Amino acid sequence: MGTYIKPFNEIHIDDLPKVGGKNASLGEMFNELTKEGVRVPNGFATTSDAFWDYLDKNHLRKPLEDILANLDISTYRNLSEIGKKARELILSGTFSDTFSQKIVEAYQNLDKKHPATVAVRSSATAEDLPGASFAGQHDTFLNIKGEEALLKAVKKCFASLYTDRAIKYRNDKGFKHSNVALSVGVQQMVRADEGCSGVGFTIEPESGFENVILLSGVWGLGENIVQGNVNPDEFYVFKPTLKTGHFPILQKKKGDKRLTMIYNTERSGEPTVNIQTPVAKQNLFVLSDEEIGQLAHWTLAIENHYQKPMDIEWAKDGLSGELFIIQARPETVHQGKDKNTYVQYRLIEKGTKLVSGNAVGSKIRVGKVTQLKSPKEAKNLSSEHVIVTDTITPDWDPLLKQVGGIITNKGGRTSHAAIVARELGVPAIVGCGNATDRLQDGQMVTLSCAQGKTGHVYDGALQFEENKVNLSNIHKPKTEVKLILADPESAFQLSFYPNDGVGLLRMEFIITHSVKIHPMALVNFESIKNKEVKKEIDKLTEGYPNRTDYFIDQLAQGIATIAAAFYPKEVIVRLSDFKTNEYANLIGGKDFEPEEENPMLGFRGASRYYNERYKAGFALECAAIKRVRDIMGLTNLKVMMPFCRTPLEGKKVLLMMEENGLGRGENGLEIYTMVEIPSNVIMAEEFAQIFDGFSIGSNDLTQLTLGIDRDSEIMGNLFDENEAAAKKMISMAISSAKKTETKIGLCGQAPSDFPEFATFLVDQGINSISFNPDALLQGMENIGKAEKRMVDRKSTFLA
Repeated sequence: MGTYIKPFNEIHIDDLPKVGGKNASLGEMFNELTKEGVRVPNGFATTSDAFWDYLDKNHLRKPLEDILANLDISTYRNLSEIGKKARELILSGTFSDTFSQKIVEAYQNLDKKHPATVAVRSSATAEDLPGASFAGQHDTFLNIKGEEALLKAVKKCFASLYTDRAIKYRNDKGFKHSNVALSVGVQQMVRADEGCSGVGFTIEPESGFENVILLSGVWGLGENIVQGNVNPDEFYVFKPTLKTGHFPILQKKKGDKRLTMIYNTERSGEPTVNIQTPVAKQNLFVLSDEEIGQLAHWTLAIENHYQKPMDIEWAKDGLSGELFIIQARPETVHQGKDKNTYVQYRLIEKGTKLVSGNAVGSKIRVGKVTQLKSPKEAKNLSSEHVIVTDTITPDWDPLLKQVGGIITNKGGRTSHAAIVARELGVPAIVGCGNATDRLQDGQMVTLSCAQGKTGHVYDGALQFEENKVNLSNIHKPKTEVKLILADPESAFQLSFYPNDGVGLLRMEFIITHSVKIHPMALVNFESIKNKEVKKEIDKLTEGYPNRTDYFIDQLAQGIATIAAAFYPKEVIVRLSDFKTNEYANLIGGKDFEPEEENPMLGFRGASRYYNERYKAGFALECAAIKRVRDIMGLTNLKVMMPFCRTPLEGKKVLLMMEENGLGRGENGLEIYTMVEIPSNVIMAEEFAQIFDGFSIGSNDLTQLTLGIDRDSEIMGNLFDENEAAAKKMISMAISSAKKTETKIGLCGQAPSDFPEFATFLVDQGINSISFNPDALLQGMENIGKAEKRMVDRKSTFLA
């Protein structure tokens, strides 16, 4: 007889063979990380010796082997029957008096005065090894109180070693059933039923971006996140600025949190119950900024201790207000993944969007909708089927490997459905809200997770392409190669591309998709006549003390996410460059924008910023940028002024920026201007005196040089960046920049579309070229060839 019980203060990570990964990790943290402030509730674990002795005492090993020998491992058609028999066999046994006594003694030691309320968790001895997370494979029992209830829960945990999903998981992973034991962790319950709880990853779970911590949380017990019953709050924390003491929260996204799981005080039936969350509470974040920071520091300490990305669970005691870490395991999806090989998926056909939700993975799949209410309804599933259901629990796991995609109404990107889909490499869109209503059984759909963190389901079978890229084979040219970006959701994934930063961050996309409201409608809310518009603004800005704070916060989050993704490389954000007809389309915008015959040449760019019509709105843009740079510490962010017609206008805007806390040179701030008007080229040396760099906007510069509207159906075919006059303008701009030692780049499609255009820019000596993501690799190839030709010409000349 070996040791049956080990208290947490005697458990370390090398006890994994005895108590499983989950319990070994808890003991390790309890003993090693408490000194760093990490709080772990006390507890104890039963050992693998106890499990083996239980099987031997009750003569269960051989009968278990006989039952499992009848499993059909080709179709798993009898999995449910085999699993049920195995569990019933284990539950039929009895604990020895010694084992029962040891459990009771350890339980009594947790609280000498009162019977403790505990969580009883299963921990397989092969659990949480790299490549085998066992997440959700075995059972957990919460709110267990009293010796009799505890002993029952321990036996149920033993039996859960043979849940249907655990049996299939071990087969898939190549684990021999008879080699895996079950340890049971008994841990003091944190009163999260009165508080909140959640999970966290020390790595961005979709892209594998390592500088971000993702925390998610719900009111009450955390099982609602795991089961995907609710859409949780999400918080993205940037590690480098967390370490430097700056405000590190990049994004805060509010989930609906419609249900709250609490303890069942009736002591009859299930130990926990779900109740409706009051609407007022749904509209609150579960954690304060200070608590987010504290949890982030703890998860970072855990990651540093284990020297690998980790997946953690946390809980907040609603009575004491204290936070706790209640579990930690290695993150398994991105461990050992080849980060040099990337498969790029891209839709090449437009379609009708049906539903949207949290994207899991980055793939695109076409398939037939299969509506299921439970896994028992599933028949003859294949990769041609896309499961559509309300939510997915661990019972679904054996099915998920068979299908092409998963779509759910409920669940966040840290729900069980998301975790398992990620591990299996099955694309999923979770938390759509209305997928079961909007998608019809048998309907052909296209599931796209290739457009950032938001996934979309389109009607019909749309055409798409897969492009496998080996990033290790790509050599960056001498000319700096940067990205043109607008969508924060794609930033983490795109950061893995070979690049020298972001040459153009288009603020307009963030304003349109995240902010949605015209800044002057927030400044002058009371003057808005339309009641429906006011109602819409009130709904979006709920929870903000001042409506203008909403604009600053939402814009700052979007900009900060992109700046963090490419940190410490430079990211150049362009101040808003909507035209009046585009500004008018924002919520409340029509009340604050003039109608113009030719918006392209009208009230746009620098001229807006010091004009009374927009001056207060511009101050909000400046406040958002200042927040990102000075408060969040992302000083790699630089600013670019668009459509600046004269040096005098540039000086006016620079003065305004300084008045709003963005003085050129302060905290290392560099301010660029776009070269997109002939006056920018003609007066380039004067512009160089007041700006730190230039970026050629080849589209506008070509239009205004040739006098052609490229969107005109009649004139558009004459638009050509290779036209001699347009190239002459670019050549003059580069020449002036070199003369004044001013950095100069170009943003546009031409260098990727036309190799000769890339050659022209390289020959002129441009410092950098920025590309849209889908054109980056081709653009790099064109630049590389141009540079090689230049070297060859020099060699020939010298010879």
